[in-house]
Amino acid sequence: MPLYEHVFLARQDASTQQVEELTTQMTGIVEGLGGKITKTENWGVRSLTYRMNKNRKAHFVLMNIDAPSAAVSEIERQERISEDVIRYLTVRVEEHEEGPSAMMRKADRDRERDDRGGGFRGDREGGFRGDRDGGGFRGDRGPRRPREDVVEATEEE
Repeated sequence: MPLYEHVFLARQDASTQQVEELTTQMTGIVEGLGGKITKTENWGVRSLTYRMNKNRKAHFVLMNIDAPSAAVSEIERQERISEDVIRYLTVRVEEHEEGPSAMMRKADRDRERDDRGGGFRGDREGGFRGDRDGGGFRGDRGPRRPREDVVEATEEE
C-alpha cells in the first residue's frame, strides 16, 4: 500500500481533548477503509507565519499513514467539512521516517538548550555590537563624517 505523511492544523481555541478526538476520528476512517496509522505526533500549539481564518496559532498533528488513496481522500473530505481544521497537507512518501520527526527533534534540542541556561544573545561576553568597536551604534562603519556635497545654509540679511 502507498505511504503518506499527513499534517493538519486545528484551531487554537480547540482543546487538546478535541484535537485528540479529531485524530481518533481520522484514525477510525483509515482503519475502516483497510489502512493503518503507523505513527501520530502531536506537535502542540504553534504560532502561524500568517493569519489563517482569523487564527494566529494552531494545534499541529502529524500522522504517518499506510493506506489506499481512497482512505486519504476520505480523510481530506472530512477535514474540509470540519470547522476545527484550518489546513491540511498530505504528501506521498517512499518510506516513513523512523523515530521522531524533525519537528520533535527540534523541540528536544530547544528543551536541552533551555535546560543548560543558554540561548540568549545577551549572555555572551562583550555586550551588544556597539561595545566591540567603541563607536556606539554605528557598528563597523566607523565615526560619522560630515557630507561634503551638502552646503549648509547661512542666514543672510
